[in-house]
Amino acid sequence: MSIRKYRESDLSAVLSAWENAQCLAHPFLSEDFQAQEKKNVRDLYLPNVETWVIEVDGVVVGFVSLIQNEIGGLFLQPTHIGKNFGKMLVDKALEFHNELIVEVFEKNIVGRKFYAKYGFRFVAEKTHEQTGERVFRLRFLNE
Repeated sequence: MSIRKYRESDLSAVLSAWENAQCLAHPFLSEDFQAQEKKNVRDLYLPNVETWVIEVDGVVVGFVSLIQNEIGGLFLQPTHIGKNFGKMLVDKALEFHNELIVEVFEKNIVGRKFYAKYGFRFVAEKTHEQTGERVFRLRFLNE
């Protein structure tokens, strides 16, 4: 297992991890919204954020993307959830930032459990403009 910076050659593996994890964590989101988000991940987010991938036996199985100190995305192939890989990716982000912020859908039980276990704390909630879903803003302070 290793963590390294994202390369363009990782695109298909990263999109696969995003899509498979998205289906697990966000089944409540419309297909149209998810299709648009997949395009955004490819065309807008990945080229403009700092992304780290986690590899197992040379295969990318997940990633974390950071917009400064905000986690814009943390996704793992569902077969690799529960193996501490998510924690390792957040630990990597904390090498660069003492404070991390993330927004997670209220209905994303997988994500909310992960962030609570890690020690993220509730800061605020809002309505996600594009979907009308409630989103929780969480914060972790590395003290």
